[in-house]
Amino acid sequence: MHGAGAHVCFEGEKSVLRNFSGRKVAIVATAVLVALSLSACAGKRKKPSMAYEERPVELLYSTGANRLDRGSYNEAVDYFREVERQHPYSEWSRRSILMTGYAHYMSNQYNEAISDADRFIGLYPGNPSASYAYYLKAVCYFEQIVDVNRDQAATEQAMASLRDVVQRYPNSEYAQDARLKIDMVSDQLAGKEMTIGRYYLKNGQTLAAIGRFRTVIDRHQTTSHTPEALYRLVESYLTLGLMDEAKRNGAVLGYNFPGDPWYGEAYKLLTNNNLRPAVEPLKAGNKKNILERLTHDKDATLAPPSATAPQPGEATTTTPAEAKPPAKPKKGGLMGILGM
Repeated sequence: MHGAGAHVCFEGEKSVLRNFSGRKVAIVATAVLVALSLSACAGKRKKPSMAYEERPVELLYSTGANRLDRGSYNEAVDYFREVERQHPYSEWSRRSILMTGYAHYMSNQYNEAISDADRFIGLYPGNPSASYAYYLKAVCYFEQIVDVNRDQAATEQAMASLRDVVQRYPNSEYAQDARLKIDMVSDQLAGKEMTIGRYYLKNGQTLAAIGRFRTVIDRHQTTSHTPEALYRLVESYLTLGLMDEAKRNGAVLGYNFPGDPWYGEAYKLLTNNNLRPAVEPLKAGNKKNILERLTHDKDATLAPPSATAPQPGEATTTTPAEAKPPAKPKKGGLMGILGM
């Protein structure tokens, strides 16, 4: 019995040792994980924000505007955010949100600019300057438009946002610029339809191609792609042996674009099939391309609204004249995006 008891005691000791050893390993492992976590955090340490120093709101704001004028957009953002932090309930704080968004836009940080615009709209939906927030958001989507061979999600978002500006504020200067950009976005979407339609036509999927070309005529008839879309319809219908449809679309092309090179090609094609149109082609160059008429000064984005500094108790919503940011430098423009 003594031997058995001793054996039981020995097994108990081993059990205790195993438990202790397990706890020790767990503690060590936890310590290692904590150390690694702290090390990782140290490696990903965020950019330090401005040291808090209470300063007059006018000084903070004007300094941010000065940095914006000089092209130091990240510094401008820091100062405008400092205005919000130190003076959260002031008129300057409200303005700083839009200025922060504009600074982000100027530095091509479109997602941040859209977030700033949404924040302003969420906080001050009825404020007169909300019109600019909607406009800024639309322009951010507009400038993310990619070439017609890639996904057009940003193009669709740009179209929806630009139309929103026009519908909400039809008589504003933002609506005027938005209408011009809508024409350009429509041209982009039409270009995408034409690219797909040509692909279908080349691969013998004529009916599918006709659907794409019809979309251009029905939804984007004021774009630069309309003459080619009509020509492709003539070509497609002739392929299918639908002579009346081919002749009808040729007549529409000749009536609206008698001097366009695409009508010259359609005229030859129809004539070769004994369907000579009544309208003779005019010399090329007599009619300006639609897109050429719409691209004058399209890249000049409007800056946030400007006015004098607010007086005590005055509920003004615009930025001081001396702090008005410059117009955004022109980029390559949508002509480059469209491959034209």
